[in-house]
Amino acid sequence: MTTDPAAAASLSSIRLPARRGSVAPFFLLALLVIVLDQLSKYLVHSHMQLGLPGEVPLLGRWLKLHYTTNPGMAFGVELPPPYGKLLLTAFRLLAVGGLVYYIRRLWQQHAAPGFIACMALILGGAVGNLVDSICYGVLYGNAPFGSPSRWFFGQVIDMIYVDIYEGFLPAAWPLVGGKYVSLWPIFNLADSSIFIGVALILLLQGRFFRQQEV
Repeated sequence: MTTDPAAAASLSSIRLPARRGSVAPFFLLALLVIVLDQLSKYLVHSHMQLGLPGEVPLLGRWLKLHYTTNPGMAFGVELPPPYGKLLLTAFRLLAVGGLVYYIRRLWQQHAAPGFIACMALILGGAVGNLVDSICYGVLYGNAPFGSPSRWFFGQVIDMIYVDIYEGFLPAAWPLVGGKYVSLWPIFNLADSSIFIGVALILLLQGRFFRQQEV
């Protein structure tokens, strides 16, 4: 099978028609996530005590408001101090810049609006936690003791506490029987936005990418 160079050049020169509307609503969605996330963290910091004394039950023992701070990533994972936190913040800045560029490219390439909205949710959540890392050491004075600077060393504020299970697993269970486990994720609205965006992409990827199939 041979390829006509003229036909290949013609196909490569084809450009998608201009898309109607604007990419701005998707960035406004990300901005809404950021505002709600930062407002919730401000209210928690201003009106709740840290830890168990300030805990507020919402649905019995299963769902609570619990003010805590997280110096690292999800599930409290930290990079080696003292500059691991700075490296993490720099990575988050690069990720945010990449997401902004990617959302603009998706819009130009006529990607499914639902997919772009999911990426906007992820962007909003990423910026929400980035603000904590950059500013909260100064605004709320929560940089860990011994940090080289209060800027860029702030701790993320978490408050949504899902108390799934804490205790020893039944001894009869194979491999894990008798082990002590703690399943109690604590997260914030920014984390929730990222999770929802990723989950919707995984669940609806067939619908999102159908229109891009040739």
